[in-house]
Amino acid sequence: MIYGINPVLEALRAKRLNKVFLAPGRGGQEVDEIRSQARQQRTTLQTVARDVLDRMAKTAKHQGVVGLLSSQSYSDLDEILESVRRSGEPPFLYILDEIEDPRNLGAIIRTADAVGAHGVIIPERRAAGLTGVVSKTSAGALVHVPVARVVNISATIDRLKKENIWTVGIEAGAPTSYLDYDFADPVAIVVGAEGKGVHQKVLEHCDQIVSLPMRGHVSSLNVSVAVGVISYEVLRQRQERFKKGAT
Repeated sequence: MIYGINPVLEALRAKRLNKVFLAPGRGGQEVDEIRSQARQQRTTLQTVARDVLDRMAKTAKHQGVVGLLSSQSYSDLDEILESVRRSGEPPFLYILDEIEDPRNLGAIIRTADAVGAHGVIIPERRAAGLTGVVSKTSAGALVHVPVARVVNISATIDRLKKENIWTVGIEAGAPTSYLDYDFADPVAIVVGAEGKGVHQKVLEHCDQIVSLPMRGHVSSLNVSVAVGVISYEVLRQRQERFKKGAT
């Protein structure tokens, strides 16, 4: 189940829904578009009481809209890498080291979609998985961004190195600023959970470790905010390189 207007609408646009449930009397332009998209795709529409939607979504914050996904499977890392090869673009991936808050995972996926990243890699254990909360927080981006689950993050980093993808760990206090790193090359950005950061053993496998300069009184940013800051630096540098190559 996914819930919320934007996630359901995006899933419909991606042709990923089997069924849509609406609260009685639910209207508005976006809900009208949900109805229109569902009819065009012959996706079942059903009106159900709000308390039923509450139980489906396991929350009352569903905006009167719940969708049943046809599939919400994880992608295979090989599939992601093959998709990147077909795109002809330099790889841009995220590796998340035991991020347990589903809202942070959803926010990172939303950023990944916004900047055109190719995928997100998470561990199988001690980490948030793909849930309705993740989908809602991603504002529908979850249906557009492939997410791979792997057994071992360090081994995955070594695998990416063989694919000529540089891995860059984000760690508070690292002497190299993210502004001094060339993100235009193939890159996988490695981030850890708030408080714990990236595990030391994982950092030891990274090609480079960078930090975000902090001039205030707190020592770190929310992980999804940090990912957003660095992601747009990646996008900026790649656009600059593209402009130089086109001239």
